Amino acid sequence: MHASHPEPTDQLTVEICRDLEGIVPIFLGNRKKDARILREALVKRNFRTVQTLGHRMKGDGGGFGFDRITEIGAAMERAAKLEDCLTIEQHIRQLEDFLKRVTVVYR
Repeated sequence: MHASHPEPTDQLTVEICRDLEGIVPIFLGNRKKDARILREALVKRNFRTVQTLGHRMKGDGGGFGFDRITEIGAAMERAAKLEDCLTIEQHIRQLEDFLKRVTVVYR
């Protein structure tokens, strides 16, 4: 196993301000719902929904301390504008993987 290819079960630790402790679980739960909505939108080729949710993740992720969600959202928004189904699928998988592996530590 190479360090550059972590197993999907490897945990990702994100440090978050303790002030956000009450809302971060809600935020992450909403991103899990978004992943399901994104899958449905992709099947229907509803690129507007993908673009909107990507844009929202791009804007909200960093504010909650989840820069990776911001990155995925921005990439998803770009792919939706291009109607690039394969790239959208990749980003949905990245989001799902991140949400499965993230562990939050409040400081």
